[in-house]
Formats: sequence, C-alpha cells, structure tokens
Amino acid sequence: MEFSHYEADQSALYSGTHHQDANSADSKSKVKNIWKVTAILTVVTIVEVILGLYGNSVGMPKWLINAFFILLTIFKAGYIVKVFMHLGDEFKNMILTILIPLALFIWFIIAFLMDGSFWLWINHAFGLR
Repeated sequence: MEFSHYEADQSALYSGTHHQDANSADSKSKVKNIWKVTAILTVVTIVEVILGLYGNSVGMPKWLINAFFILLTIFKAGYIVKVFMHLGDEFKNMILTILIPLALFIWFIIAFLMDGSFWLWINHAFGLR
C-alpha cells in the first residue's frame, strides 16, 4: 500500500518547517481575504448602528427599521457561518442539512410566539381564565 508524503511521515507537522513564506502569493491571498471579511462585517455593523441611532429621528416607520435589522442580522449570521464555519466550502447537501433544520427551528419559535400572543389576547378580551 502506498501512502502520500503527508500520511507516511507526519513528523513534518510538528517540526515547525511547514510554515509558509509571509510574502508568498498564497499568504497574501489569505490576508486579503481576511481584510475583505473584516470590511464587510464592519460595514454591516456600522449600518446597523446608524440605523439604530438615527432610524426613528429621520421618520422611518418602526416596521421598516425592524425589517432592516432582521435582514442585516440574517446576512451577517449567514456570512459568519459561511466564512468562519467554512460552510461556503461545503457541498450543497451539507449546507441544506444544516440550514433546513435551522429554518424550521426559527419557524417553530415564531409560531409558538404568535400562538402565545393570540392566547393572551383571547384571554384578555374574553376573560376565559
């Protein structure tokens, strides 16, 4: 049976000789990607803070502010999952295996909150209990 260099001799992993040159194209690409991710998350966060501070004072309706917050939060969460949890590199089936239960769980929470709100309204309006 034939092993690759990595499988046959793993001592190179612990010898400290596996580091890349900081000036290599691969290193520069990784640093550029880190700055891109940082910039995107910073811009989205700044937009959220500005919206939170000045959204009401410019006359935006509350529902529109909330919708923007929800959309920006979903974007940020999805981007963080894609980049930091490496789901952007996974196969489509793996992504769906994670996202479909998450979407169902969010629907579950919303459904129970709406049901509880309706029950409280019925109880208050008709005095059932």
